[in-house]
Amino acid sequence: MYVLERALHARWAGVLFAIFTAIAAFGIGNMAQSNAIADMLVAKKLDLFLNYPDSTIKLWVGLILSIATGLVILGGIRSISNFCQVLVPLMAIFYVLGCLILLGSNWERIPSTLSLIISSAFTGQAAVGGFVGAGIAEAMRFGIARGLFSNESGLGSAPIVAAAAQTKDPVRQALVSSTGTFWDTVVVCAMTGLVIVSSGHWSDTSLTKATLCQHSFQQLGHFGSIILVGGLLTFVFSTIIGWGYYGEKALEYLFGIRAIPPYRWLWILMVFLGAVWKSESVWNLSDIMNGLMALPNIASLLLLGGVVANETNRYFSAKNKALKSHSR
Repeated sequence: MYVLERALHARWAGVLFAIFTAIAAFGIGNMAQSNAIADMLVAKKLDLFLNYPDSTIKLWVGLILSIATGLVILGGIRSISNFCQVLVPLMAIFYVLGCLILLGSNWERIPSTLSLIISSAFTGQAAVGGFVGAGIAEAMRFGIARGLFSNESGLGSAPIVAAAAQTKDPVRQALVSSTGTFWDTVVVCAMTGLVIVSSGHWSDTSLTKATLCQHSFQQLGHFGSIILVGGLLTFVFSTIIGWGYYGEKALEYLFGIRAIPPYRWLWILMVFLGAVWKSESVWNLSDIMNGLMALPNIASLLLLGGVVANETNRYFSAKNKALKSHSR
């Protein structure tokens, strides 16, 4: 929002972006996250919840997750935040390791898996309308929507937290931020997709989104369950906390810091509601708000492309000069 206001002299666009961000945060960073973990635990039917109906499980998940969120964003408990900073990278390593083990055990299916993914993306196999155009349009629609969920590229959310970083040069911070796209999508999401398709469970129409991943990891036994549930819990919780910060900054831009306390209470409530709400409604709302949020941000990227190129050239020219002088 500050880029739109100060670089493009378009405060109205900054206001629009802040409004869309504050609302979109409740989708991509809040309700969709608590909904995902609730659906996963309902599908897993852990011993703790074995004798409870699905609705009760979702109520408990929503309650526990909202309390944990409240402890962090209301009480400012640093120990939980520090714990997440250690736990999330550790769980990411375990998740990637689990995917590698599964792909290694199914190595003979990987060529056919890659072929199936590519052919399905460019043919009418998955076409809703029964023809090639519909299949490609559907693949693009879900590919872009879920790509935004995985790495937020084009949304403009990452600069909100990058702006708070302590760095010697803005280009250096931009380069660090850009690696998130690679790790989120090219590594973690690509591996997940390969695991699901190579397992063969993708063709089972009786499986939901939550149970599809669960069945794919069953090959690892209890270790697979620990990786899946543990990874999802840590990723979900860290995303909820992170997007809570994005929403706060957007609201602060619009109304000042006085708007933050009520926003935090609303944030905690929506975490609970996301866990018990119907999943399709949550995802559809998230997709709409993500699209609205991306529009002003992508426009700014196009209009400021020259500035980005000049700053990048300046940064690398300075580094090259420093390296040459150091070598002498």
